[in-house]
Amino acid sequence: MKPSLVLGIETSCDETAASVVADGTEVLSSVVSSQIDLHVAFGGVVPEVASRAHLELFIPVIREALAQADLDWSAPGLDAVAVTAGPGLVGSLLVGLSGAKALSLAWDTPLVGVNHLEGHLFAALLEAPDLQFPVVVLVVSGGHSFLVDMQGPGKYRLLGQTIDDAAGEAFDKVSRYLGLGYPGGPAIEKAAREGNPKAFRFPRALRGDGLNFSFSGLKTAVVRLIEREPEASSADVAASFQAAVVEILVEKTAQAASDTGAKAICLGGGVAANGPLREAFSAAGAELGIEALVPSRAMCTDNAAMVAAAGAFRFAHGDIDDLSRAADPNWFLDLEA
Repeated sequence: MKPSLVLGIETSCDETAASVVADGTEVLSSVVSSQIDLHVAFGGVVPEVASRAHLELFIPVIREALAQADLDWSAPGLDAVAVTAGPGLVGSLLVGLSGAKALSLAWDTPLVGVNHLEGHLFAALLEAPDLQFPVVVLVVSGGHSFLVDMQGPGKYRLLGQTIDDAAGEAFDKVSRYLGLGYPGGPAIEKAAREGNPKAFRFPRALRGDGLNFSFSGLKTAVVRLIEREPEASSADVAASFQAAVVEILVEKTAQAASDTGAKAICLGGGVAANGPLREAFSAAGAELGIEALVPSRAMCTDNAAMVAAAGAFRFAHGDIDDLSRAADPNWFLDLEA
């Protein structure tokens, strides 16, 4: 029996990405075209600029992904075309979804709409296909921060989530306030290397109070500090802020793992590329005596391999869409009751 071949397409925000994955686990190609340089002057992603860039990059990125997988553009022999249908920027989603529909129609290949957040859950499975369930997954990005009890593919229970800002959003806002640049995550991490993480004691919101997160107050605490101490070292502020974020994320993940009896903890989302978070997450797994899966940085950021993997699972379970499939910019995970 030949391996299933799924083309994944990701355009939820400011990366145009395509990937071909075999049998839901083997990445044959993964192409990501980032738009960071287009948005840096604005200090954040501009939706209209992102949509126009996706339009220009869509076909070249798809062609490159097929070429890397040794597939022919005119007849690639795919079993499904999987595309992010939400959540994300609606204009960006529509570019990817419309393009995927056209390819599905031209190639007479089934279309599968994928939840971007579920893709992040599958990122760890691409690099650890023998993962033993249940696991607790921490997804941290610019738009989302949440903990999920994953009993298996497609079986998710929400344990906690941010009640205000996402962790990545807080990184961007603090970086902008400190004048460190965009994107905020790498800028804060770079500045923090020269700073003292114990210079300032910023709040760890909701500590000991369930598994939800809150980062809005932390951001405000940084602003208030600079107002009181305008000469404060940006490196010390960045390091202290980063330490507060990392500490509460890892602390609540460990608590969730203990509460659920998880066999492993997994990290995903763009903020998962942060070095101190990766180190602390691995250390927490060792302390708990369970596996800590920290995907490669390529699998942390938005990519299409995770979309293809999630799409392969959905396709195998009969979740096929027709050409009326709509984009849903607010689509959260489909959770168990």
